[in-house]
Amino acid sequence: MKNNTLDKKEIEKFTKIAEEWWNPTGKFKPLHKFNPIRIKYIKDNLINDFNLKNKKKPLENLNILDVGCGGGLLSEPLARLGAKVTGIDPIKRNIEIAKHHLKKSNLRVKYYNFSPEKFKSNIKYDVILNMEIVEHVENIDLFINQSAKFLKKSGIMFVATLNKTLKSYMFAIIGAEYILKWLPIGTHDWQKFVKPSELVSICKKNSLKLKMINGMSFNPILDKWNISTDKSVNYIAKFKKN
Repeated sequence: MKNNTLDKKEIEKFTKIAEEWWNPTGKFKPLHKFNPIRIKYIKDNLINDFNLKNKKKPLENLNILDVGCGGGLLSEPLARLGAKVTGIDPIKRNIEIAKHHLKKSNLRVKYYNFSPEKFKSNIKYDVILNMEIVEHVENIDLFINQSAKFLKKSGIMFVATLNKTLKSYMFAIIGAEYILKWLPIGTHDWQKFVKPSELVSICKKNSLKLKMINGMSFNPILDKWNISTDKSVNYIAKFKKN
């Protein structure tokens, strides 16, 4: 088993399309459509979990680590909600794009070009995000282990990924990549998809207890994503550190 989380093919693949991060009609268009429901899910859960009261800046002063932050699509909106966000990503060009976009926004985000096993931090975070990233890493056990070490006791980790089912192969690869052309062909490798039971087991080994798991489904009529009970394709899980 490799002692790092980097998959060279994945690094090369995402380096090639890094310029597209902030283009809502480009290669990351599905992620732009996906983003509002992710932000709402994270925000609503954290308001409840941390008993937050500030209406204007509901995530004020929460320390969030966004692992595999890409171009900052999730980091920036969470900072706008008041959080102190640190984004890390192993792809240098992603971090350059994220920093460039940040200049326009005057938000509290720090970006670093590291994978979790190479990142160093003097602080522990209230929240860790592993969003749409575990299906792209080389060693998921190590990835969760190295991410979890930055989490405070009783801190929250969110993991969003793709289930390993026939339906996910048909929808996320055949449908999204080959038929609808939502994503570049080769974006996903079905062999790297993760069953919820597998994810829960890995997290449990790292003192992370499952608190909630939900499906995320696309409604083609409304052209939007919703939280649902159907976890057969996309799902999001919330864990608490023991």
